[in-house]
Amino acid sequence: MKGHFLRSYRKLSKNGQPLTVFVYTVSGSDDELEQFQDAQGADNYRESDDGEPLWFTTRVAGPNPTLLITAKGAVVADMSAFDKAHSLAQQYGGSLGSELAKQAATLLTGSRPPDENQDSAEKPAKPSKKAKAEKPKAEKPEEPKE
Repeated sequence: MKGHFLRSYRKLSKNGQPLTVFVYTVSGSDDELEQFQDAQGADNYRESDDGEPLWFTTRVAGPNPTLLITAKGAVVADMSAFDKAHSLAQQYGGSLGSELAKQAATLLTGSRPPDENQDSAEKPAKPSKKAKAEKPKAEKPEEPKE
């Protein structure tokens, strides 16, 4: 059974604290979807406007997580890849561990790492001196002939 990231939204928890909720559509075999609906229960089962089952979680699980139903009947994302990445980053620590963590986060979340050469304002790169030198000069318009 697979989840497919749909959207996220913010709400207040029961304690009044801000909380981000991640919403995934769910796909799978008819049997898996029936098990999913049973696990969610009548009070928690929701569908999208298109009739797709929805799964809500407060933990990001990547763009397309594998969903599991635990022995206690809870629907959870398979987080083993995240756990392996965390362990690997801790195992090496320092600069290497930090770089491993960045690479793993990029792969697991399906996002692109920020370009360290761009600031947050997304300024376009300045042309190099060579590019400026190769820039063609504007030609003078022709004089009208009489």
